[in-house]
Amino acid sequence: MEIGPFTNDDAEDHFDEAALVLVTGEPPVGFICVEFVDGVPHIWQLSVHPDHGRQGLGRSLVAAASSWARSMGFGAITLTTYRDVPWNGPFYESLGFVVVHNLSPELNAIREHEREVGDDDFGPRVAMRLPLKGSCPMRNR
Repeated sequence: MEIGPFTNDDAEDHFDEAALVLVTGEPPVGFICVEFVDGVPHIWQLSVHPDHGRQGLGRSLVAAASSWARSMGFGAITLTTYRDVPWNGPFYESLGFVVVHNLSPELNAIREHEREVGDDDFGPRVAMRLPLKGSCPMRNR
């Protein structure tokens, strides 16, 4: 399955706004970038170079970001992704993420922006949420 080309919004600088960026490999072969959306950690992007795929690096990056979010007292981490692409929706489901149907205001704004810039033209997209067990109940959102 091939997807893309993807849209690129030059007005957005997710790395400048990141709460957390983790990199794997020397030299780097993958990264995860996490921002805050509605006060909740949100995976903006997870990427692993195709030559290093299927080695658990993506899973490790998500686990590390989730561990960080849990240690900071958050009750969940969110993301948006392609629902049916095997290394997107089904991959995140295998990690415990579930599709979110009632979107928070900023998560809804992200989905609206994705539709406006044409991301949905490449396939159905969804918002997903991973509940983080063992987090502080004061921050369970």
